[in-house]
Amino acid sequence: MRRRAAHVALVGAGIALLVTGLLWSRAGVQVDELGWLSLGLVIVVATALVGGHLAGRLGQATVLGELLAGMVLGSVASSARLHFIASDPYLDILAQLGMLLLLFEVGLDLSVGDLFAVGPSAMTVALIGTVSSLVVGAGAAALVMPAAPSATHIFMGAALTATSVGITARVLKDLGASRSTEARIVLGAAVVDDVLGLVVLGIAGASFAPRPAAPAEMSIAALIMKTVGFLILAIVLGRWLTPEWFRRAARIRSKGALLAVGLCFCFFLSWAASSIGLAALVGAFAAGLVLEDAHSEMFVRRGERPLNELLQPMTSFLVPVFFVLVGFRADVRVFAHPTALVVPLALTLAAIVGKLLCGVGVFARGASRLTIACGMIPRGEVALVFAALGSAYRVGGRPLLDQSGYTAIVTVVILTTLITPPALKWSFGQRKGAHVISRPAA
Repeated sequence: MRRRAAHVALVGAGIALLVTGLLWSRAGVQVDELGWLSLGLVIVVATALVGGHLAGRLGQATVLGELLAGMVLGSVASSARLHFIASDPYLDILAQLGMLLLLFEVGLDLSVGDLFAVGPSAMTVALIGTVSSLVVGAGAAALVMPAAPSATHIFMGAALTATSVGITARVLKDLGASRSTEARIVLGAAVVDDVLGLVVLGIAGASFAPRPAAPAEMSIAALIMKTVGFLILAIVLGRWLTPEWFRRAARIRSKGALLAVGLCFCFFLSWAASSIGLAALVGAFAAGLVLEDAHSEMFVRRGERPLNELLQPMTSFLVPVFFVLVGFRADVRVFAHPTALVVPLALTLAAIVGKLLCGVGVFARGASRLTIACGMIPRGEVALVFAALGSAYRVGGRPLLDQSGYTAIVTVVILTTLITPPALKWSFGQRKGAHVISRPAA
């Protein structure tokens, strides 16, 4: 009882001192930039946490909940005086850093060996899906947005090229089909699809990002060669040089050595990509692709965690900030007019058709073309990266993606993520005798 009375007395004294200090101060109280950043992070991180939790309870992907929560937050921003979140430059930098680490993490989950392990069907599925999504998506954008420049049409088609197979992998596991022929082709195609998507992103970045030299003078062939050449050099030289770098770093007894060296490699390749006119994200992805479990082996032997686990606290904080801000900046008011629904629905249809066409590239005996095509439908992280970059790029002094185009891409991610699980379950139900790969002998 006495302790409670003491706490009440201390709180009362604190309030009295605070109020007296505020009244005594002649200068007006003004929140500095760090204060506004702190408040913005509180709101954004809490929103991401609630949205991800609700999505998980409903059996949906966490990213979907973070996106939708960001859209809800953005819709009430004006009335709640939260509009500063969209314009805070420091919050935007943190979101961009989250975007960079997201691509680094995606690369870490893959390996160069995965790129060469995919079969002909996986390679063909990825190529057809990428090209068809680009062509169909650009055509749909031109049809429903005739007033927009052709660069916008091409960019929106490019945003639909990369598949996000996180939701697909989870559904296949739930169905007990994670070792089926279809799963192997889908996941193998996704590896190639990620690389192709980053090549397309690099070309788009070099074509539309503001540069001292005019990008129009550079041909598409030159951009492709530059992007592919950078990836080849980064991967080959990285695999050759990084083992020795990490062996030397292992001599440093600081527990943060592995994370520091890994991040330095990521940021260096990001700078290198940006310095030659490519998107910095291409370098981050290449860095993740180079680094494998062997690079962490000497650190793990002495009791430390591997690099992907060390990176987890950073990505779990910064990546949701990126997703919430993407949803926050999507203007849901455009859906108040029925005609505004035409663009996102047309792009969603184009995204589905573009990946359904990739089923013709399946040559494996006993594999379901429909199941594989359905597994390639969902769009995710890379499409959101395209949306964020498109709103920043300028063509003729105007944003490459206006509010309608930006919101349409975000809507495509949401709809394709919702469509994929029931589509996969239905396609597997059509053929219960899916061919399952036997486990190789030990």
